[in-house]
Amino acid sequence: MVLVLKNHQMENLLPMSEEIDAIELAFRELGQGKAMLAPRARLRTPWKEEGGQYYFNNIMGLVPGMKSMALRIDSSFSKEIQVDGSKRRVYPGDFIGLVMLFDMDTCNILAIMDDHYISAMRVGATSAVASNYLARKDATVMALLGSGEQAKTQVTAHACVRKLTKVKVYSPTKANRERFAKEVSAETGIEVVPMNSAEEAIRQSDIVTAATNTVDPVILGKWIEPGMHLNSIVGGDGFLPRKELDDEAVLKANLIVVGYKAQIFLDKQAEFHDRLERGLVKAEDLHELGELVNGNCRGRQNDQEITFFKNNTGMGIQFAVTARKMYDKAIEKGIGTELPLELFMTQRGDKLFSP
Repeated sequence: MVLVLKNHQMENLLPMSEEIDAIELAFRELGQGKAMLAPRARLRTPWKEEGGQYYFNNIMGLVPGMKSMALRIDSSFSKEIQVDGSKRRVYPGDFIGLVMLFDMDTCNILAIMDDHYISAMRVGATSAVASNYLARKDATVMALLGSGEQAKTQVTAHACVRKLTKVKVYSPTKANRERFAKEVSAETGIEVVPMNSAEEAIRQSDIVTAATNTVDPVILGKWIEPGMHLNSIVGGDGFLPRKELDDEAVLKANLIVVGYKAQIFLDKQAEFHDRLERGLVKAEDLHELGELVNGNCRGRQNDQEITFFKNNTGMGIQFAVTARKMYDKAIEKGIGTELPLELFMTQRGDKLFSP
């Protein structure tokens, strides 16, 4: 039996606290050399209209501790737009985003899932794992740049690792930030306040999280204060050089941690690749989250340090654990559509060599 799960069936299926634990396990096993992943691969080509792109993306990884392997693919169209004078990369229209979950013991495919809700969960949880290690223990106020679905899970995830009392949200469209503040306040019980500028949101915050579709920096160093922890989730590459922090903000960080260091060089990710070439940042100063959770690099040393986590790429290990947890919950609750396994299996003529 192969389970098919749609986005709406997975909403509220997996508690965020359990997702955070699963993501931390994935990075711990990666840092120990147990979990494995292939670098994210993207295909882009100009398409349909000026500034438009056809985009195909695949990510895969396995986590032995959960006996799970996942392949995530998506096929979509994107284009660059201007919002209040700043560049944004948007993905209009429908798209195909799928996660295929495999069992490492049987080699069988267990499930085919929509990836949209899973992606929001795993990104929020990954930032929260980093914040749990890097943010001050007394952090209660978060600045949030962005008001989409990724922004929402940043709030729910961080509320699991710190006692948030206030979230200050900014996005360029006033109606969007006001809607977000009202909805997320009602859902979480946390005071979420719409702000009129990124600067207003960032100043006097403990944790600053950017979850935007920006091309240009939205976190400026002149707004950063001692003791802050910064999160950024925009990856970008040489084809689309997106940055959420300016040079000064990066230089102010006393400790920088990333999700997967190799992807910076493979994709020529704008947040670091250009700064490495210019000598603003050294490769040896970039640490991985897998190192941090295993105690193989230092964490925050005092309440005055500025720390920075770059959630720099989608990783197959994130999908492997998140999809597995979703699958287990769905089986337990009888959710999803079942398809015969025989539709996907190749029968070997010689059983001697079968798994």
